[in-house]
Amino acid sequence: DPDKKTEVVLLACGSFNPITNMHLRLFELAKDYFHETGKYKVIKGIISPVGDAYKKKGLISANHRVTMAKLATKNSDWVEVDDWESCQSEWLETLKVLRYHHQKLLSPDVTNSLQDAVPLTKLGRKRKQEPNRHDPIKKKNQSPGVKSVPQVKLLCGSDMLESFGIPNLWKLEDITEIVEKHGLVCISRAGNNVQKFIYESDILWRHKNNIHLVEEWITNDISSTKIRRALRRGQSIRYLVPDGVRAYIEKNNLYSPESEDRNAGVVLAPLQKHANDSKN
Repeated sequence: DPDKKTEVVLLACGSFNPITNMHLRLFELAKDYFHETGKYKVIKGIISPVGDAYKKKGLISANHRVTMAKLATKNSDWVEVDDWESCQSEWLETLKVLRYHHQKLLSPDVTNSLQDAVPLTKLGRKRKQEPNRHDPIKKKNQSPGVKSVPQVKLLCGSDMLESFGIPNLWKLEDITEIVEKHGLVCISRAGNNVQKFIYESDILWRHKNNIHLVEEWITNDISSTKIRRALRRGQSIRYLVPDGVRAYIEKNNLYSPESEDRNAGVVLAPLQKHANDSKN
């Protein structure tokens, strides 16, 4: 069926320290873009905050960052928060997080049952008792269209794409697998030179069909760094982050000059790891 749309899941990895309206806009912009192509259907957005082992300067505890992301998305009917990555004791490469979510879509029962400790048979039985309105959709998906496995694409801002150029931050083979097997959706300011960056990288150029550039015409320059700076100075961040997030930050007094000094002088986990790898 040539009209069958490819299902897409958008995955955003990052610190979300704290989550802002800009992060949420990335999802909306990407979804609009995919739907406007007429070829894709975005079925889900996933926010995956990085774990504490990432060791970024000023990174507050994952527990708080996940809670804020959940507060920020509680009214969304398609974007959700996943804390699997943030619960790991070691820092995980973004590729591993992509693979995990891809795997989870292929066999939801297995990964879910690990989390919920519900036997597989139980899950199956529960599903069968539901009204069979889901059946016709299932049958269609199993047609030889083979398009039925959703693609997990990495959603990022232009800064993440350009971080591919920072030595030792990313492994070359990881970048290759991300753009080759999954794909990137990069939201960039109108006039930002992401195209030039792709042109200057052989790997990215080779897979440029799998890199979706989405122009952001209504620019939104809110960053977590600026939010933290305002908070340290006792300035208002209302209308820059969802209200629930603002209230949570205030109640827990989350950002201060002290929190900003966290991990000061510590080498970022990926840089540490990849520097060690190149020594061995």
